Amino acid sequence: APVGFWDPLGLSKSGDEATFKRRRAVEIKHGRVSMLATMGYIVPEYFKWPGYLSPSMDLKFEDVPNGLAAFSKLPVQGGAQIVAFAGFMETTGFNSGEAKNIGLQRCATQAGEPGNYGVGFPTWIGKVADPEVRKRKLQAEIANGRLAMMAII
Repeated sequence: APVGFWDPLGLSKSGDEATFKRRRAVEIKHGRVSMLATMGYIVPEYFKWPGYLSPSMDLKFEDVPNGLAAFSKLPVQGGAQIVAFAGFMETTGFNSGEAKNIGLQRCATQAGEPGNYGVGFPTWIGKVADPEVRKRKLQAEIANGRLAMMAII
């Protein structure tokens, strides 16, 4: 992160590595979700898919308003699909064989590097092998994620 180590609330006083890894993994996950949410908020201002979102309800993509107002047009089955997909991703540990149970969830990052699911992102580009480049990219991801978390509020 650009500001270095910053803990104004003293949450890391205990020095427990497992707690830090868990919090960092959660921060990275929330940052990734917020970055996607921010893009999902911006992109519909400039582009909408042609055709129908729900042919049975005669609902076209262009009929869906932007922002939070889109929830008013979301079909119940569509909302259920979103919730089911998010639940699947949370409870399976992103299909990683190294995932461990954490309450009702599974997380593949507790044993290793927080946020690293071992598949690279995007997967067709591959993993970052150089440790210095990896560290710089992780710091950029954390900083961008923090910004996106503030932006989506």
